[in-house]
Amino acid sequence: MTSKTAQTSHQTIAQVVLEVLTYLLYIIVQFAISIVKTLTPYSLRTKKDIEGDVAVITGAGSGIGRLTALRLARLKAKVVVWDVNEEGVEETVKLIKANGGFAKGYKVDLCKREDVYRVAQQTIDEIGEVSILINNAGVVSGKTLLETPDHLIQRTFDVNSISHFWTTKAFLPAMMRKNRGHIVTIASVAGHVGTAKLIDYCASKFAAVGFDESLRLELDSGRYFDIKTSCICPFFIKSTGMFDHANARFIPRLNSNDVADEIVSAILYNRRMVVIPSHLSAAFVLKHVVPWNVYSSLSRFLVPDAHPEENSNKPTLPSFEKSSINKKAIDNNVTIKHRVLGTDVTEEERQP
Repeated sequence: MTSKTAQTSHQTIAQVVLEVLTYLLYIIVQFAISIVKTLTPYSLRTKKDIEGDVAVITGAGSGIGRLTALRLARLKAKVVVWDVNEEGVEETVKLIKANGGFAKGYKVDLCKREDVYRVAQQTIDEIGEVSILINNAGVVSGKTLLETPDHLIQRTFDVNSISHFWTTKAFLPAMMRKNRGHIVTIASVAGHVGTAKLIDYCASKFAAVGFDESLRLELDSGRYFDIKTSCICPFFIKSTGMFDHANARFIPRLNSNDVADEIVSAILYNRRMVVIPSHLSAAFVLKHVVPWNVYSSLSRFLVPDAHPEENSNKPTLPSFEKSSINKKAIDNNVTIKHRVLGTDVTEEERQP
């Protein structure tokens, strides 16, 4: 080996070592920043201003979607309600307008790609470019794999994950032009851990989690750092019509209002992954380090039946219960102080 070749080799090695040390320093700094952010109370964090932003929420005709829509409207965002349930859309719009917010509703079948693209363009033409997209709509079949009809499996994937591609492709270009926006994926703890009788549901939510992570990486690769994504992964939620009878031990079902609070918090504070309750994140790690028989028995012990037979004859789509507007509460401006966001929430809004 000539002296020139040896010198080149030594320079290459030195460069590689320098790059490795630089990256290790970057990792340490990022860990430090993450720890500081985690320990910083919300009252001291910078909160995003979404006044005037156009926010599309799928499945907002009832349940979590409606509660989230009411909160965003209170923060002065222009809320666009999408749902296949036309009556539910009208009711959500009515509730928002009664509280002084801006709302527009559209009937959309998320199982039909052409319908999604058509209504998306109509939304842009009539209201403006969308800067907040919340892929919230979800369905569950609640049967074992062999008991689940093919069309229900297809519907589960169409609504819970595939529709995210169509909605995001419709609204992302405008966000990219401005390098500003936020895309929220409502997934589930079931998007990280499997559960019996929820094979199609879990698989669709795993896909939703993967969609969010891959989209985030793609945006980072394109240096669109101001387009944020959030993935919300709640446990079973009460009062949505999906898991009202879920049989789970030790882990209580979640309150709909608390989940809606977390969704809005994720937008305002750019939180990437939100697991509710947060301690369940440990289960995601646990399943990779303990023997399968231990994990399997623990999972079956904690959730003996995610969808009991007593609920099998009930509608699997989130049910819509018609509610009236509490005129007195609105007129008297009866409010409850929001514990996380620092905004006022009416008594009527607290009802799922």
